[in-house]
Amino acid sequence: MATRTKEMTVSFRYPFSLKALREEQPAGRYLVVIDEEDIPNISFLAYRRTATMLHTPAVDVQGASQVFVVNYDELMQALAADEGR
Repeated sequence: MATRTKEMTVSFRYPFSLKALREEQPAGRYLVVIDEEDIPNISFLAYRRTATMLHTPAVDVQGASQVFVVNYDELMQALAADEGR
């Protein structure tokens, strides 16, 4: 089974929280790492998400780094809510 990792940076204009986080996070740019594995036994190459990890603190902030496994859909909803404010 093949796996791949994708990285992206997400930006929050306002403080946000997710269920997996210990406390509210300040606005900023955050690194998100997504692990995926291929789906076997189909006629084309496709992947499914196996983990979504949010790195804290924000990219531009120095300090002790932590990684939280978060729910991808919840993260996308938080980003959409941030954009709609």
